[in-house]
Formats: sequence, C-alpha cells, structure tokens
Amino acid sequence: MKRIGAHVSASGGVENAPLHANEIGALAFAFFTRNQKRWKSKPLTTNNVDGFKQNCEKFGFKPEHILPHDSYLINLGHPENDGLAKSREAFLDEFQRCEQLGLKYLNFHPGSHLHKLSPEKCLGRIAESINITLEKTETVMAVIENTAGQGTNLGFQFEQLAMIIDRVENKSRVGVCLDTCHTYAAGYDLKSRQAFEDTLSRFDAIIGFSYLKGMHLNDSKKELASRVDRHESIGKGTLGLEPFQFIMADPRFEEIPLILETPNPDIWAQEIELLYGYAAEA
Repeated sequence: MKRIGAHVSASGGVENAPLHANEIGALAFAFFTRNQKRWKSKPLTTNNVDGFKQNCEKFGFKPEHILPHDSYLINLGHPENDGLAKSREAFLDEFQRCEQLGLKYLNFHPGSHLHKLSPEKCLGRIAESINITLEKTETVMAVIENTAGQGTNLGFQFEQLAMIIDRVENKSRVGVCLDTCHTYAAGYDLKSRQAFEDTLSRFDAIIGFSYLKGMHLNDSKKELASRVDRHESIGKGTLGLEPFQFIMADPRFEEIPLILETPNPDIWAQEIELLYGYAAEA
C-alpha cells in the first residue's frame, strides 16, 4: 500500500500534527518536532508526548509512516568548530525528541562545506556527526535526504550519499530519503519511463534500495541539472505528472512515507487524492 502525506504544521504542539495529516486524507506525514528557525526550543511536555501518541493511534499513523524533519539551521559538515558544535547539539536534541515521541526516523539534509572544506572532508565530518549522535541514542534512524546541490550543499550525487553511509558505523540506523525535485535538479532524469528506471538502477547499484526509507514528492520549478532547489505543485513544474504515475505504480515504494512538500498547502488534499488515484489505477 502507498502511504502518501505531506509535511504538516505542528503549530500549538506536536500533538496537532497527526490531526492536520488526517484532515487532508494522508496516510503518512512529516513535521518539525521543534521550532526549526531556532537553535534551542522548549522541551516536549508529557502532554505533548502523550497527545501525539494518542492522536497517531487514533488515526492509524504508525512510526514507520512518519518522517520528521530536522531544523534547516543544522549543518553536520560545518567547517567551523562553533557551528559544528551547535549543529551537533541541536541534531542530538532532535533525535532525543523523536525517541520521546516513539518515532523511527529523522530526516535531514547532510550538510554544506561553505567553501571552507573539501567536499570529501565535509562528507567525513557529516558521517562523524551521525556516528556521535547514534552512539548517544538508541532507536531512531538517521535518514539522509538527497539535495539539489545548490550552493555548497552536499548529498546531491548518489556517490556522496554512499560515501556517508559507508562511514556510518551502525548501518542498521542509517537510511535515505529521495526527493523527486532534488533528484531531478541534481541531474538524474525521471521524466520518461526509461530515464526513471535508469536513475533507480543507478541508485540501487550505488546505494542500494534497502536504504530507501522515504520519499519527498515534489515537482520542480527548474530544469534537469539546474542545481536549483525550487519545489512546485504536482504536475505544474518541469517534471510533469508522469514520474509520479511511475512511483504510484511501482511496488518498490510500498509502505514507506511518501511526503508532499509542494508549495501550496491549500491543495495538498487534492494532490493526495490525485496520487492515490494513480495508485488505484496501477
């Protein structure tokens, strides 16, 4: 079964995220466990935690269908010691929050070298940051999101993701989230059936499908290999509808969170309905 949802608001408390997901007909969802614009946030309360778990149970959201995202402030490959320390502290806090909430995954962008480190050294620093966090926590999996490669962001090549994974000591607690917009903007074609299959074959050969734990379903405002991260609503960008039809018909994407991060929340329910229609046709 396909598990489609969106990155919903947790305004007023994390316990509200499952409510918002249910309102749009989602069978999966993503959210921020804390204010993603601040380095520090108030601890989760017992009411937050209990309410979140109760609402997930009420609406049938299992931990493996929830893909929380960390703060965009975090840079696990930061070239400067102060920035790296702040990022690692915040990343650990994100993991601990996910453990409190009984979640399985934490999705994150790998990091950026900021023109102050070589890409290889930055990738090594990202892996080291992951290892440090996994050693201090017990259950949550680090799910690395591929990027579009904008600016100095790393993780846009499958080889870069594989290099990080190779250096993570506990392979059972690391995975990958593929973003369709990022994948296309980074130069991996998805538009035709042959291009779609070729890109997935490359992913499987370089990383392995066993590491795929979730996807972000976004059309792209920019063209193939633009290296520009600009999401568009489904079918309204340069990707078009066909790649999403391919995904909905593909059994390799069963039972993992398929999360919309498209720019218009007002039409998320319609986009979810559209995608489930493709799945039903398949």
